[in-house]
Amino acid sequence: MNKIKWIFITLFLLLFLRSATAGVAQDNCQEENPCNYSDLNQQISCLEANREACRRQRDTLSSEIAYMNSQIRLTTLRIEATQSKISALTSEINDLENEVEKLESILTRRLTLLSRRVPESYKRAVIPQFGLLLFSKNFSDFITRVKYLMSVQEEDAALVFQVKATQNNYNERKQTREEKKNQLKDVQTELERQNARLASQKQEKNALLTATQGNEAKFQELLEHAREQLAAIREFVTGAGGASILNNQTVCDGWGCYYNQRDSQWAGYTLGSSSYTVAESGCLITSVAMIASHYKKDIKPSDLASNPALFFGSTGYLYQGTISVKGVSITRWAGASIDSQLAAGNPVIVGVYRGPGHFIVLKSGSNGHYVMNDPFWPNGHDIDFSSHYSVSDITEIDTINVN
Repeated sequence: MNKIKWIFITLFLLLFLRSATAGVAQDNCQEENPCNYSDLNQQISCLEANREACRRQRDTLSSEIAYMNSQIRLTTLRIEATQSKISALTSEINDLENEVEKLESILTRRLTLLSRRVPESYKRAVIPQFGLLLFSKNFSDFITRVKYLMSVQEEDAALVFQVKATQNNYNERKQTREEKKNQLKDVQTELERQNARLASQKQEKNALLTATQGNEAKFQELLEHAREQLAAIREFVTGAGGASILNNQTVCDGWGCYYNQRDSQWAGYTLGSSSYTVAESGCLITSVAMIASHYKKDIKPSDLASNPALFFGSTGYLYQGTISVKGVSITRWAGASIDSQLAAGNPVIVGVYRGPGHFIVLKSGSNGHYVMNDPFWPNGHDIDFSSHYSVSDITEIDTINVN
């Protein structure tokens, strides 16, 4: 009895360990492709699970790259699925085109035949019964003529029915064809979005490898700086009463445009693939967009926020150096002299407080007396710098070059 008991316990433990191992494998982020299934849907489901596992572990360069690779593989598979759908829809539409052409030809022939028979049927219908009797040689001939007339009427009725059925079938197939064409347009549009997403994901990965030079220590350095900056920005926003949404904040003049990060036009956008919104953490990209507008470039905060390749991983931290937005090259570097840049007619971005915790645009002035565009405060265009900050609050000075 004890022997049987131990056998059951052993089997239970084996099943438990197997199940636990499978669960761990599913929860672990795998750098290499773990989804070698022949079925496309199984591959997609597997990659979604692996991507989610990688998303929770994005604290090293290898795990960040593994996450990006999962994203790229997943998008590539979805593109394959969409392309297969396009091929199937195209084939269906071609078949429907052939059916519609055949039905149109049949309908044309039957309508032509019907148009000829209807007048004859009308003539026969108005002939009185005694006319048949009058022109019949005998009673037997009369019966034959009546049967013939009835047969012709039945054939005419059948022809009318056939025409109606063909017409209904023709209309149904035409409608189905148009529906399929509309589906094809929607799927082709989705394919364009997927291809754009794939290109963006590859750019994001390349930008990360370039910024870190494939070095874990550099990755950790950027990660620490990004976390410090985002924490400082959240501290500033909390101290300022929160990032409530505003409306109608944009003001454009001869200098360029003032944008507010809390404007409802883009407040809800997230910074790249992060969970941070423009309203809460978008002071820097909004400042960059304002300076781009000064140089006559149509770039808005949403244009920067929607491009994950501009940000460090999932942090929402905007890369230093050169970025490309809508074909415009924007270079940002620290260490400039405020007064010399403003004297040359070049606005600068300054970071204030530890972190920095907030970024603004200085438009003009000298010796601590500056006019600024503040992307956080309501209607924060052309206001006195000293109304909110002091020169001692400045912790970073960024020069911006736009081409």
